[in-house]
Amino acid sequence: MKNTIIIKEKYIEIGKLLKIIGLIQTGGQAKYFLSENEIKINNSTPQGRNTKVYVGDVVWINNSVYIVKN
Repeated sequence: MKNTIIIKEKYIEIGKLLKIIGLIQTGGQAKYFLSENEIKINNSTPQGRNTKVYVGDVVWINNSVYIVKN
């Protein structure tokens, strides 16, 4: 399933993206979520909750696909 995420900036940190999507409630949950779920940003594994996701990136979270646009 492809989903579109609209952001106003050039990039968003993966932790904030997870909050926007509704997968976590607080930024503190991001580290645990990243370690316990299969996540890829353009086929690369994020290196922490501050990993930047840019406009045009494709993010895979478990079986869902998110395309970041502005």
